[in-house]
Amino acid sequence: MQNQVSDNNSSQKPDSSWIAELGRTIVLSIVLALGIRTFVAEARWIPSGSMEPTLHGSPNQWEADKIIVDKLSYNFSNPQRGDIVVFSPTKELQQEQYQDAFIKRIIGLPGEKVEIRNGRVYIDNQPLPEERYLSPSQRTVIDVCTSGSQPPFLSKPVTIPPNSYLVLGDNRNSSYDSRCWGVVPRENIIGRAIIRFWPLNNIGSIDQSPLYP
Repeated sequence: MQNQVSDNNSSQKPDSSWIAELGRTIVLSIVLALGIRTFVAEARWIPSGSMEPTLHGSPNQWEADKIIVDKLSYNFSNPQRGDIVVFSPTKELQQEQYQDAFIKRIIGLPGEKVEIRNGRVYIDNQPLPEERYLSPSQRTVIDVCTSGSQPPFLSKPVTIPPNSYLVLGDNRNSSYDSRCWGVVPRENIIGRAIIRFWPLNNIGSIDQSPLYP
């Protein structure tokens, strides 16, 4: 004799009301959003002018460029020269009480010798072509390093340590960057800036390609 399936619950109120379903949906959406922001991508705005003219910065976020930061691709590939990266403050910057993330362009790679000569960046004794993102009036000098430890980091040629990167702002006349305080360990890199989504009349990829013809 087969056991009968009890229908004692048939007259009871359903386990999940529409309010419970909505609550679960909201919670799931929040979890997914946090997961995407933590591991995949996140939106940021540019608070300063250190990356002009490539990215417009302003203390007023509605006047500043807003970007998407890819946080996933560096899990599968190495950062490249020319990448614009967002990174958490290095130990040197933390000692100067910096807490917010920085955004700069990778200029020097691990193992390379970098030096500043006659207002230009030299990589392994060769001048780096930077015309794609620097305005003609920009010169790369260490005179901007008026704070932090002295002498500035790039006051003499340096060889970049393993798993570290030298970063500079595109607005060389107004950027507090590796010239002054040193290199960025790879573990500090949050991700790569890939797309500008604000202002609406300037949506799209950030850089022209190739950067180094």
